[in-house]
Amino acid sequence: MAGPNEDQITQALKRVRDPASGQNVVEAGLISGLTLRNNHVSFTVEVPAARGPASEPLRKACEEAVNGVPGILSVTAVLTAHRERNTPPQGQGHGHKHGHGHDANAPVTRETGVPGVRSIIAVASGKGGVGKSTVAVNLALALSALGNKVGLLDADIYGPSVPRLLDIREKPETDGKKLKPIERFGLKAMSIGFLVDQDTPMIWRGPMVMSALTQMLTDVAWAPLDILVVDMPPGTGDAQLTLAQRVPLAGAVIVSTPQDLALIDARKGLAMFRKTEVPVLGIIENMSLFICPTCGTEHHIFGHGGARATAAELDCEFLGEIPLLPAIRETSDAGMPIVATRPHSPEAHAFLTLAKRVAAKLETSARPAPKIVIE
Repeated sequence: MAGPNEDQITQALKRVRDPASGQNVVEAGLISGLTLRNNHVSFTVEVPAARGPASEPLRKACEEAVNGVPGILSVTAVLTAHRERNTPPQGQGHGHKHGHGHDANAPVTRETGVPGVRSIIAVASGKGGVGKSTVAVNLALALSALGNKVGLLDADIYGPSVPRLLDIREKPETDGKKLKPIERFGLKAMSIGFLVDQDTPMIWRGPMVMSALTQMLTDVAWAPLDILVVDMPPGTGDAQLTLAQRVPLAGAVIVSTPQDLALIDARKGLAMFRKTEVPVLGIIENMSLFICPTCGTEHHIFGHGGARATAAELDCEFLGEIPLLPAIRETSDAGMPIVATRPHSPEAHAFLTLAKRVAAKLETSARPAPKIVIE
């Protein structure tokens, strides 16, 4: 027997009436990002900002309509509220998932943090293509190997890498209020890539992206965690800036290659964190050097030492070098990160050394300042 198809889902949604326009939600243009994968459905109900607080019943009705399609195993309906262009803010949008609502613009602040999470660190880069996600995954695994309870949040909505790097293909479970992170190699992980098909482009506006990121922070059962590693999107755009301003980051790690162009963008990323008063834990030089497997000769394909020199120039700590070696690429492509599957290899040792330095920096930054007592 054939499973449900997108046409059946669309027809089910057409039975839900939008109270504002009188049209069904499909004709009203409120449904976007519809994805069907292994009989699991996800989509977004997008309404104007002024309607956000009152639109939870509409989201719920859409969710129930799709749940009624024979063969559907689960439905993830996300409510996003956005401002129309050239109009002032009229209210706060509300993000919801599985019937659990919250204000998508203010559930996480630097003051409140994420309940049950001791420290949040960002792994960032000024540009794409520098191996940031590979570093983030292996850094998280190395921090876990040091005895920490670690989570990994893939904050790249448009190009999530964590599903591939951890070979995660199943959909997260839910208790009706919060999503349960998927565990691999001792890590708790969450990514938008767990909820949508990997070939589906995320054509979302900025407010929709921030709503999704906020939900992955607050609507996921992270606790208890010592460290939550956030694999940031590349660059210094709106999503990165908002995360840096809103999320209570204990620090940021900048990933760059030795290449001059990459270092220029790394400087921008570092400057963004400093302007938003996020401590920069240091710079990592990824793809630092290539060692020929046959003759053992070192080759500096992208140059060498540029990140160390940049760190010294900008008064920022240099955390270490990660070599350009086939084993790191091969294990990453296979969803079997080298720190987890070859923990005693030289490549894994490089990440463990890096993790020890990051952990020490976190410990120092969390340590209270000494009290001065005048007798």
